[in-house]
Amino acid sequence: MADEATDEKALPSFAEMQAAGAVVGEIRIVTHNIFDLDDPKENKSLFRLANKLHIQTRPSVIESSLLFHSGEPLSVRLIEESERLLRENRYIYDVNIHPLAYHDGIVDIAVETRDTWTLQPGVSFSRAGGSNAIGLSVKDNNLLGTGISFGYAQVSDVDRKGTEFFISQNHAFGAWTQIELKVADYDDGKLQSFRFGRPFYALDTRWAAGVSALHNENIESIYQEGAIVGQYRRKQDLAEVFGGWSKGLIDGWAQRYSVGLSYWADTYTVDPSLIPPSAVPADQTLVSPFVRYGLVQDDYRKLINRNQIQRPEYFAMGFNSNLQVNRALTSLGSTRDLWIYSATVSKGVEAPRGNDLLASAAYSGQYGEGRSERQLLSGSLRYYVPMGKRALFYAAAYGATVKNPLVADLLLLGGDNGLRGYPLRYQSGEQRVQFTVEERVYTDWYPFRLFRVGGAVFYDVGRAWGGPYQNPVNPGWLSDVGFGLRILSARSSFGNVLRIDIAFPLTSDPNIASPQLLVTTSSTF
Repeated sequence: MADEATDEKALPSFAEMQAAGAVVGEIRIVTHNIFDLDDPKENKSLFRLANKLHIQTRPSVIESSLLFHSGEPLSVRLIEESERLLRENRYIYDVNIHPLAYHDGIVDIAVETRDTWTLQPGVSFSRAGGSNAIGLSVKDNNLLGTGISFGYAQVSDVDRKGTEFFISQNHAFGAWTQIELKVADYDDGKLQSFRFGRPFYALDTRWAAGVSALHNENIESIYQEGAIVGQYRRKQDLAEVFGGWSKGLIDGWAQRYSVGLSYWADTYTVDPSLIPPSAVPADQTLVSPFVRYGLVQDDYRKLINRNQIQRPEYFAMGFNSNLQVNRALTSLGSTRDLWIYSATVSKGVEAPRGNDLLASAAYSGQYGEGRSERQLLSGSLRYYVPMGKRALFYAAAYGATVKNPLVADLLLLGGDNGLRGYPLRYQSGEQRVQFTVEERVYTDWYPFRLFRVGGAVFYDVGRAWGGPYQNPVNPGWLSDVGFGLRILSARSSFGNVLRIDIAFPLTSDPNIASPQLLVTTSSTF
């Protein structure tokens, strides 16, 4: 970024100033355009044109994400958390918060950001599990520099095609109020969703509240051996209102409590124009008060070359958990009296020599009439082993089991969700296990100052089994090997990683083409 007005080497660190009892003085917000024209490598005609066409982020938008303010005691924690929050905005390429001046116990602070290109008109294409998905879109993640996300898209994938429109704002009314609206019209139904509220946006947030609603109509498909063997129509209506409170961050921990009311209605119908299913779930309406508890530990690590290429990213290493219990009552309009519950937990561990282990688990289900239903238990492990600055060994394990499920709850495994050498949804079952190992390379190649390039070689192995729709041809363990190219669109707010993989299935099946080509986009490596 631009040279700093004051030589930081002559200034104490933020930590030293905090220890001395410093107070925040002036906060100077400087937003930079996409390309640094003072850098000869970026002072090109195309980049100058992009800067002219781009509307820079308004300083007020950056200011709304800051957790520290003039006149308050200096806090290193709030500065670091403000950087994390700013980096979550996809229209920001880089963040640099540094001291400008320090005098009479007062520190003036500069908050410098650099924008990304946020307008995305274009065509998208992806291929996974032998199926293609295409789309035409016009999106902007920072409309007129206001932080508003807006988009219209024509989409087509293996499940449905249609049009989507969305608009969202995370800092409405100059505060932390979030508003989101999405409307979509598909060939198999439609979707409408709305969300309005104030979340627990920071570790020390003392209250939260919100309301949300969703209406979705679609065709649900039942898969066996990667082929559709049954279909039915589903109409779903969801709504929730909640309020929450917290005492804030105390000794590195934040506890959050919420209460609310939820509405959940599912209606299923058989369509004679579709492949008839062997059975359809029963209609159900659940109106339930709920309580929710969250526990978050303040422990984050700023790393590079993990899930992104040459971009800083924060790993949540602290303990994080959420527990929610609903009670559906017929007296409120529910079709049944039910207990509904869910829990999630995650934790990171810093292993020796810079290795990182991230673990997570989730459990959900419902209980009524003396029996448990739709019990889902899942867990994952991700292990990162840096091998120098440009390479990393990655290993991941995932497992899940479902008990007394609906057809829609069955676990799927294939080219679209972890087993790259096989058709999408190739196996289906009530248990699923998969493992992946990758050797990743993050090059310093920076073509046109627009893209970051990496690559990987990988091995996948997994299995989904049990239940009425188990694959009769290949019910056992499946594995594949392959290699791939990763291209990060570094200067775009859509900053996705283009993943081009070629995978070779190791379990024989004459109906599976070898190799499998996958072209997808993802937020991670």
